[in-house]
Order: sequence, then C-alpha cells, then structure tokens
Amino acid sequence: MIFSDRREAGERLAQRLLHLSDRDPVILALPRGGVPIGLEIAQALSAPLDLLLVRKIGAPGQPELAIGAVVDGERLDFVVNEDIVHALGLSEDFIKERAVAQVAEIERRRSLYLGDRDRVRVRGRTIIVADDGIATGATVRAALRGIRQRDPGHLVLAVPVAPAAVIDDLREEVDEVVCLETPYPFGAIGWFYRDFDQVSDDEVRAMMDQAGTEHESAISPRDG
Repeated sequence: MIFSDRREAGERLAQRLLHLSDRDPVILALPRGGVPIGLEIAQALSAPLDLLLVRKIGAPGQPELAIGAVVDGERLDFVVNEDIVHALGLSEDFIKERAVAQVAEIERRRSLYLGDRDRVRVRGRTIIVADDGIATGATVRAALRGIRQRDPGHLVLAVPVAPAAVIDDLREEVDEVVCLETPYPFGAIGWFYRDFDQVSDDEVRAMMDQAGTEHESAISPRDG
C-alpha cells in the first residue's frame, strides 16, 4: 500500500501544489472518489472547490466504447472521438441524441451534490483537476479536453497514483502534471490504498458544503 486513505493522499498531493496558491487556483474534483482529494487541495491552497462531472457517450451496441463525452462546467461541452465516430459511420444526430440523456444525468447529479450553487468560473484561472487515481485515462482525458475548451490560464492534472504510460499520454492535454506515484505493475487504483471504501453521495454533499463554507470564511474580511 502507498496511501492509507484518500485524505492522506490528498494531503500529500496538496504539498506538491503549494506553488500554485498565488495563481488564482480552482480545484475541480471528479466525483465521487476525487472529492476527498480535491477537498484537501482546496484547503491547503485556500481555493474554491467545484465538481467536474463527465458522462461518457457509448457506441451503439458497445456502451463501454466511448464515442465522446459530455463535460459539465460553466457550460456543457461535448468532446467527440472523431476517429471512432468516423470508423463507425455515426451521424451527428445520433451523437446529439445520446448526449441529451447524459446532459440530463449530469444535471441530476449536480443538483444532488450541489443544489443550486453556481459553477465556478474557469476562464483565465489556474485549474487543478483532481481524482483519486487513474487507470486507463479515458474519462480524465475527456474532462481535460472539455476544460481546455473554456480557456483556463493554466491547466493542471493532479492525482496520487496512475500508470506511467497513461501519465505520459495525458501530458499533452495539460500544462502541468503532478502525480505522486507511478507503480508497475499497476492493476487497480484500490490496490494502492489501505482504505478505498466507496465515497457516498451524502459524503460528497457534506464535503462540498464544508469546502464552500471554508472558502467563504477565508475570503471574507476580518472584523476589526
């Protein structure tokens, strides 16, 4: 085991990100496992924490094959795998039809986790995308491409553990990568945590509420 739990992993990751604390950072966590990681980083950098919701658009008859993804944020962005779409001969109408269902699911989840809270502004800011680990990188790649379309000033991928080859592939999507460990052989993300219990919806809501309260307190002027 490398990490005792997500909190410890997040604390260690945050220490490697302190150089970004004065660069107007925003932490975007991939739920649900990335939220404890993101919370630790947000606290260390006194930065706002928001969620980065991504829903894959599966190919007809092959739902695990991603032809694209819907990425949440200030607006909904669509990331399309042009090579697969072309190879399968899929129409634009088909992609839009499949995307509509994923948009509805993203809105449901955002409401579940955040209520009517406004999305955090991305344009021109230092955006740190956080998760508890990466296996194949497909979801994270879609997330990063969606964020890149919103013109961040500096885009960072921050994860505790991932395969070295996947990290190398993802470097082209970002301005900076912070990954603590790249063990070989890799296997599953949970192998590298002593406690890797699933994060519940209630826990996500509680952590997002905590992050919002702490950030508001940090930016409020002190009395006297």
